[in-house]
Amino acid sequence: MFIADAQVHIWAGPTPERPWRPGQKPHRETPLGADELLREMDAAGVHRAVLIAPYWDFSRNDLVLEAARLHPDRFAAMGRLDAEPPPTRDQIPTWRQQPGMLGLRCSFSRRQGNAAPTEGLDWLWEEAEKAGVPIMVLVPHAMVHLIDRVAERHPGLNLVMTHLGLTSGWRDEEAFRDLDKLLALAKRPNVAVKASALPVYTSDSYPYRALHPYLRRVYDAFGPKRIFWGTDLARLPCSYRQAVTMFTEEIPWLTTEDKEWIMGRGLCEWLGWELPRA
Repeated sequence: MFIADAQVHIWAGPTPERPWRPGQKPHRETPLGADELLREMDAAGVHRAVLIAPYWDFSRNDLVLEAARLHPDRFAAMGRLDAEPPPTRDQIPTWRQQPGMLGLRCSFSRRQGNAAPTEGLDWLWEEAEKAGVPIMVLVPHAMVHLIDRVAERHPGLNLVMTHLGLTSGWRDEEAFRDLDKLLALAKRPNVAVKASALPVYTSDSYPYRALHPYLRRVYDAFGPKRIFWGTDLARLPCSYRQAVTMFTEEIPWLTTEDKEWIMGRGLCEWLGWELPRA
């Protein structure tokens, strides 16, 4: 089965020339580089991975783009826009012309005073829709309605909800209590979800059967073509291989065709990453 991971962060250690963002810590002490990731992927049976620059690395895209340049058959990137200087409208039309760049990753985790975190970004959604630039968004359930508005106003913009909109640090019933807010987005055909980093959001152990009822609700709402498997590898409490087999071997109601879509085909088609020839 062709398998593509919808999210992995890679990063290098801090240096005076490349410090980490103050107050931010990586998911693990030792950096995760492209070469180590390739070894992990090969051992787990993962063919491709979408790379995203981590927040503590000041959202620099150079490492993920270099990995995609060196290994175009294995890696591609969802890039971040620099906050300093502020991003501009003219960056978007040529965004995907950067070799290895598939789209954008944006995080909206908290309000700025009384303003919604998406306020003032109408230009971004407009330009991305016109340029065919898909966007992965990290938005908690309490703010999902903001993305619903974007999806309604820009039906040609492909959006992906990262980690099912779950909140970092929450587990089990607390993490999933507002899942209905995410499921309401399924009515927008231009919205998909990443079933990524899920073992982080439960106190259960492998094969994480406590997650199955929630996954079933997501499946019933979005269908297999709009659910993308992913790991956020550095955060996993299990092995990379177990993150794969959790879906490919341990969820009995997924058909073979379902798994083909969820484990890689759907992601690549949504982002415009050409599938390997048979």
